[in-house]
Amino acid sequence: MSSNNLHVVVNGTAILLFDRGKPVPGHQRQYIDNMDLKMNEGIQLGDDFITNPNPMQRAQFVANSLINALFKENYALATAMCTYLAKRIPDLKQVKAIGDLEKELSVELVFDRDYETAKMEQPVAFISEGNKPIKLN
Repeated sequence: MSSNNLHVVVNGTAILLFDRGKPVPGHQRQYIDNMDLKMNEGIQLGDDFITNPNPMQRAQFVANSLINALFKENYALATAMCTYLAKRIPDLKQVKAIGDLEKELSVELVFDRDYETAKMEQPVAFISEGNKPIKLN
């Protein structure tokens, strides 16, 4: 059973939920339209400046901004970024972040499983006798 929600998950905890079934007010739609206009001027992704970003590059940029806003407790900005992702990338199911701002932070866009499905997945570890991991070739 797949939902139409977008979850933002930080270090395994769902922090934000966007329900795509609810309408977005006009001022919020205008805000995300303005975000697109600004990104038309180019975006910085890591060490690269992208002059004409495609939708996935925009999504990664916005997801990075969303996670940074959450760590800085700027919830209004985080909500705006989440709204952008939910509306512009309808197949996106999760934004997953692992780490923190001081060390290393990775942000992943997940399209193949929603948060509820991912919560039920069990990691598999193969351990041999003597509690040593089994090496798979």
